[in-house]
Amino acid sequence: MADLLALTEELCSVPSVSGEERALADHVEQWLRARAPRLEVHRVRHNVVARTAGGGGGRVLLGGHLDTVPANGNEVPRREGDVLWGLGTADMKGGLAVLCDLAAAVSSSAGPARECTFVFYEGEEVADEHNGLRHLFERAPHLVAADLAILLEPTGGWLEAGCQGTVHVAATFHGVRAHSARPWTGVNAVHRAAGLLARVAAFDAPVVEVDGLAYRESLQVVRVEGGVANNVVPDRCRVVVNRRYAPARTLDDVLAELRALCAGAEEVEVLNASVAAPPNLAHPLVAEFVAAGDLPVRPKLGWTDVARFAAAGVPACNFGPGDPDLAHTAGERVDAGALDRCREVLARFVGV
Repeated sequence: MADLLALTEELCSVPSVSGEERALADHVEQWLRARAPRLEVHRVRHNVVARTAGGGGGRVLLGGHLDTVPANGNEVPRREGDVLWGLGTADMKGGLAVLCDLAAAVSSSAGPARECTFVFYEGEEVADEHNGLRHLFERAPHLVAADLAILLEPTGGWLEAGCQGTVHVAATFHGVRAHSARPWTGVNAVHRAAGLLARVAAFDAPVVEVDGLAYRESLQVVRVEGGVANNVVPDRCRVVVNRRYAPARTLDDVLAELRALCAGAEEVEVLNASVAAPPNLAHPLVAEFVAAGDLPVRPKLGWTDVARFAAAGVPACNFGPGDPDLAHTAGERVDAGALDRCREVLARFVGV
């Protein structure tokens, strides 16, 4: 077993802000080819996949993204005792270090109890069109085929089951321009949007229970665009609304709900729509994983790539080292104990 904190520091020393993952993908590929020689290693764009050749038990996919958000004065990692500070330490190069070390252990073992696939992918922190998992599912689906997927997003040692779905819609209201000194000669498009704003503000977000887990939903206005000049009645107002919904709901039902909410708008555009992922706690492999680590379980409030696997019929969950509340902050950090604990649970489950 490697010094996981040192390995995390090594990975953090290779900058990989979204769109600039090539150097880290090269580093990981070279690391795997040198230290996990018995695994098949594949490169697709800036995505690296290492996998056992087959013949064992059900296949478990373990994955993590290579990219980070932009630095916030924390681009140079620094180690203080058993704590590593810096960009990407929690989200999620600590998880990548665990994946690398497990890949090496699987490669050197007489044979893991389960077939394993390790996926290191680009573009998770940015728009979906750049997401490496999306491209792997489209271009090389055999490389991401599995019976269970575990993504090592930071979860603080919890198993975060399933995930919320998310939808963004843009409602555009039209008006008629006029001089602001004579507004009665025009129609204020921003004022016309007031009903939608009031309906969203008054929305009582439900808590929906799925498999005994409480998914708290949300509805928020996240952007308002309107106005021409300080002396002009605006003739256009665009309101972007974000809906987060529990995996008990269907995407079609949520879209119908949003269209009704946007009544009065001349245009309603669906900007993006991502399905939710069910927790699947009763699935044998998920239940076995929870039991193997005696893991506490909570719902994932947010959308993650587990939904891609769920859409393909593969149960998936998030479980990784690091505090998720520190992700994307200047104080991002991870400690050796969290890394070692995550590695121990995963190694026991895959049988190395």
